[in-house]
Amino acid sequence: MKNRVTYEIDQGVADVRLVRTDKSNALDGAMFDALIDCGTQLKNTAGLRAVVISGEGSGFCAGIDMDVLKEMEGGAIAGAADIVTRTHGVCNRFQYAAWIWREMPVPVIAAVHGFALGGGFQLALGADMRFVAPDAKMALMEVKWGLVPDMGATHLMCHLVREDLVRDLGFTGRVFNGTQAHEYGLATRLSNAPHTEALQAARDIADKSPSAMRALKRLFNGAYDQPARDRLTQETIEQQKLVGGPDQVETVESRRMRRAPVFADAREG
Repeated sequence: MKNRVTYEIDQGVADVRLVRTDKSNALDGAMFDALIDCGTQLKNTAGLRAVVISGEGSGFCAGIDMDVLKEMEGGAIAGAADIVTRTHGVCNRFQYAAWIWREMPVPVIAAVHGFALGGGFQLALGADMRFVAPDAKMALMEVKWGLVPDMGATHLMCHLVREDLVRDLGFTGRVFNGTQAHEYGLATRLSNAPHTEALQAARDIADKSPSAMRALKRLFNGAYDQPARDRLTQETIEQQKLVGGPDQVETVESRRMRRAPVFADAREG
């Protein structure tokens, strides 16, 4: 995993980096596996509060590796005949490399600079938020290779932007910059230093009640598919768990005393 993806955790914030810089962090079989392995490890990490995912080198992720595309020409890509198999819940292996960040129990921020193309753009969509450099180049460009986006983009984008815009970006495969992404609703924040700003936002998240943050992530994730009645009921269920709990009491007490909160997982650590 270390020659594809690395991570460090500091005070509950995981700093995840794609490190295949010689290939512009392109997605090959090893990169897909490394993203899944990294996400799985983090999901099971006690005390995790937030995640930032970024790419080292000249950009976030250039998308599918050109060597993989060449293998596709002969139908020889490993596992291509078996992409229908759901290896991870609702996902196949390739989809899960992006979807696992949506499943992460804590907020995930993608910090995008340089480029996020094709599968790289879909990887960024798997995050809860995207902090993007104004000059970053982004595209849903699978159609240019005779393919369709198949890492969750057709589902996730429809919850972020107008349907006709999703179709425009998908049908044309055109490149757009970070400023346009922000105008479209695909970039949460514009930043000349997206990684630095994402880490600061993650630390701000980490300072808040971890149980409330995880409950909120569950509620936001459920909002995609649940009808209003179920969503409102789930809000009540999550709130009932939080009210009077140790993290909620500590949040109120620390604000009353004008001090930094010390939550249960930090005390136990």
